[in-house]
Amino acid sequence: MSRIAPLAPPYAAEIQEQFDKVMPPGKAPLLLFRTIATSLRAWGKLRGGSMLDRGPLSLREREIVIDRTTALNACEYEWGVHVAIFAGPAKLSEEQVRATVLEKADAACWSVAEQALIAAVDALHHRSTWSEQEFATLQKHYDNDRILEIIQLSGAYRTISYFGNALDLPLEPNAARFPK
Repeated sequence: MSRIAPLAPPYAAEIQEQFDKVMPPGKAPLLLFRTIATSLRAWGKLRGGSMLDRGPLSLREREIVIDRTTALNACEYEWGVHVAIFAGPAKLSEEQVRATVLEKADAACWSVAEQALIAAVDALHHRSTWSEQEFATLQKHYDNDRILEIIQLSGAYRTISYFGNALDLPLEPNAARFPK
């Protein structure tokens, strides 16, 4: 069980409506969502981030950023949820999913643009910035809107990793597990 008890159904009508907007039809809300929603302020801030909307990054690029960020933060909970739901639609191979956890940014399974993307996520995680060379490499493949999205996603999913890890959320039953 989570360190903070999650909401249990039936949910208040407003909360149920919000859960319905972020979950596929017929799927119960994730433990993460039910736990954060115990605080309307925290839930409102999380929802306000709009990190799963159609932004300037492709689904594949978005998921690479999220998977790498959550892996770097050792948040198996969130990594596993994203891999289970989005790896297929994002066309991430098993080798690439594994690489988000176990390989360096320059792993051969990634395109040159994806290597630059992963290196950018790694730099943000480790140093909270990019060198001039890292930024120049990223700019060869991504425009300013996409670069800003990379920064925002990396930061948002670092925060989500904090929630998952600090609350000691048990893994979702159908979520992927970190590769060994």
